[in-house]
Amino acid sequence: MGTSTPFGGPGGGTPIVPSWIDDAETGLPSEGLPDNDAPVEPNPEGTVPPAPVVPPIPPPAANDRFTAARNSFSRFARSGGNDRASLGRAVSNYVSTSSGGSRSAAHRMGASRTAGARLLGFLSGASANGTREALRALNLESLAGRPIEEVFLGLADYICPDGGTIDEGIAREAFIETIAELAENGITDIDGLNADQIQTIFELYATHAIEARLCNDIGTKAITLPADPAAAQRVQAQLLDFIRRGVSDALTFARTTMQTLTADRVLAFVTGVYEQAFSILQTLGDAEAGRT
Repeated sequence: MGTSTPFGGPGGGTPIVPSWIDDAETGLPSEGLPDNDAPVEPNPEGTVPPAPVVPPIPPPAANDRFTAARNSFSRFARSGGNDRASLGRAVSNYVSTSSGGSRSAAHRMGASRTAGARLLGFLSGASANGTREALRALNLESLAGRPIEEVFLGLADYICPDGGTIDEGIAREAFIETIAELAENGITDIDGLNADQIQTIFELYATHAIEARLCNDIGTKAITLPADPAAAQRVQAQLLDFIRRGVSDALTFARTTMQTLTADRVLAFVTGVYEQAFSILQTLGDAEAGRT
C-alpha cells in the first residue's frame, strides 16, 4: 500500500515542496509543448551571456509539521481500521499542515504528475488514433495486439522511468499497482477504451500515487502496527477507498475538461486534478474527524 519504497518518511525542517520537484516535469514528450531544442541566437560580439538563473532554495518548514498526521495515522492503524476519526484527522493534517495546503500537496507529487500526464496523453492518443499508432509514436509498435497488461508493462519505462529516487519510485509503484487492478475494474481491451475506462485508469493511478506519497511521508512504519493480517488488510482497504473517493470526485468535476484536453494542457490538467483531490480529501477528513 505505497510502502514498498524503503523510506522512513521525511523529517521536519525540510522544505514543504523541495526545489528539485519540478525537475520531474522536464522532458515530457508532447507535440503541443514548446520546442526546447530551438537554436540559440548567438550573443553580439563583446557581450557577456547572462548567468543562468538558479532557483532559490525553499525555506525550511516547521520541524514538527508531520507529527500530528503521523500520530493520528498510527492510532488509525493500531485500531485495525476502526478509528475512522483518526484516519480523517491524519489525512486532513497531512494536507493542511504537513504539506502546506492542497496546492503544495499537489506539487509534492513531483514525478507522479509527469507520469500521470504521460499516461493520460497516451490513453487519449490511443482512443483518438488507435493503439497501434499511439505505440508507433513511442517506437513500441511491437506491443500492438498484446494483452492490455503486457502493453502497460511495456509502457512502464516511458510512463514512469525508474531513476532511483523516492519520488520516481512512488510514480512507478503506483503505475504497477494500476496495471494489477485493470482486469478487476473491467478493463481488458486496450483497443476499445472508452471515456469512462480512461477516467477509471487515471483514477486508479492517481489514487495509488497519493496513497504511496502519504504512506511514505507519514505511514511507512505505522502500517505495520496491526498484528492481525486481516486488520492490516482492513487498514489498507479503508485508506485506499478514502483516497479514491477524493480522486473520483475531483475527476467528476473535471470530466468535461478531460474529454477536450490538448497536448499542451495535459500536465496542468493533471496537476489541477491532484490539487482538487487533496482539497476534497481535507474536507472529507475534517468530516470524519467531526463525527466523534
